[in-house]
This record gives sequence, C-alpha cells and structure tokens, in this order.
Amino acid sequence: MNSPIQSKATDKQRQILTIAQPIILGKGFSAVGLNEILKTAGVPKGSFYHYFESKEQFGCALVDHYFEQYLTNLDRLLSDTKLTATARLLTYFEQWKTTQCDDTSQDKCLVVKLSGEVTDLSEGMRLALKKGTQAVIDRLSLCLAEAAKENKLNLGNTKTVTEELYYLWIGATLMTKVHNHPQMLEVAMHALESKLNLHQH
Repeated sequence: MNSPIQSKATDKQRQILTIAQPIILGKGFSAVGLNEILKTAGVPKGSFYHYFESKEQFGCALVDHYFEQYLTNLDRLLSDTKLTATARLLTYFEQWKTTQCDDTSQDKCLVVKLSGEVTDLSEGMRLALKKGTQAVIDRLSLCLAEAAKENKLNLGNTKTVTEELYYLWIGATLMTKVHNHPQMLEVAMHALESKLNLHQH
C-alpha cells in the first residue's frame, strides 16, 4: 500500500497532468514551458522534479494519462448493449468528427498533436503513443468484427481493416487542421460507411 506521502504525490501528479493537457493540446509539447504549467497548476517552480524526473518523463506520463481517460470513455461506449455494434462504431467516429471540428482544445486528439512533434525527440513518448493507439485499435477491432456479423459482411482480417480505418481517420484529422475544414473527416466517415456497406441500406 502506498504511504500517504506517495498517494499525495500521485494526486498532485494527476492534477498537473490534467491541467497541462489542454495547454499542450493548444500549443504543443515543445512550445510549452514547465513554468507555465506549474503556474497554472498552482505548483511551486522548484517542486516539478519532485513529481517528474524530467520533462520527457512528464510527457510520457501525460500520454499515459490521456489514454487512460480515452480508453475509459471508449470502453463505456463500446460496451453499451443498447446499441448495435454498428451504431457503436458510428457513434465513436461521429464523436471523433465532432470534437476535431470544434474549437475546444480539451477534446482535440493528443495523438495528432504530438505524433509529428515528439516521436523523433523522445523514444519514451513514441512508445507511449504506440501503446495507446494500439489499445484503441484492439478495442475497435473487436467491435468491427461484431458489426461485420450484424451486416453479414466478409471483411477478412478485421484487425487489418481497423488499422486502415484508424490510420485514415488520423490522417484526415491532420489534414482537417491543414485545410481548416471538416471535409477530410467527412471523407473518412464515407469510407467507414462504405466498409460497413451502409450505403446499400
């Protein structure tokens, strides 16, 4: 069992990570100084290294923290038996489209924000992103397999198809930022619906 001091530190780490997430989603990892994060979190400047060994280790913890929340929400959606598997998939990607097209930094995709920036700078953060995205793909793959049965589709290897769809959506999200227009995500949604043969219904 953790001592009270260790538990308190963990709570403070979570507080710092929660406050830092929207700041980094807005500005990027490299552009944000530790002082800005600590000031916003109400943490004394000198105490950062009490909670994190380095900015890189903080970055890895940030990615883990993000995926912990993300996967909790994803599991809640994908386990909703009131919806068909097809509806669960469509709801997930519709939420993705909506959150990436609004102006709320808190709901933006940290994978898109950090992938191009930190993967060459931090092996630890790259591996954390890889682990998190793989966990998302694994969950979506199970749901896609169920949806394929519902729609009597032969998709072949659903893991491969899920990877194709996920990578398409990541790329479309990036291009949405480039074009400042949701058209790319609409293309990705059309591809998903085609894969599920929904245009025939």
